[in-house]
Amino acid sequence: MNLVSKRAWLLAAASAALVAAFLLYPEHRQHLFGLIPYAFLFACPLLHFLHGGHDQGHRSKFGEQQP
Repeated sequence: MNLVSKRAWLLAAASAALVAAFLLYPEHRQHLFGLIPYAFLFACPLLHFLHGGHDQGHRSKFGEQQP
């Protein structure tokens, strides 16, 4: 598949997604806005576990000398 063909498929898929979102949004607006609080509750622990830690092991404890 060449670049022109990939671009055409990408444009067609993006257009179909926009049309589907435009048609489905008015009917399902209440459902989407009702899920926002649960999305925040899910995102908080998810971000806590996936953010990479708090640089553990790089700080010396009280009374110890740094190498």
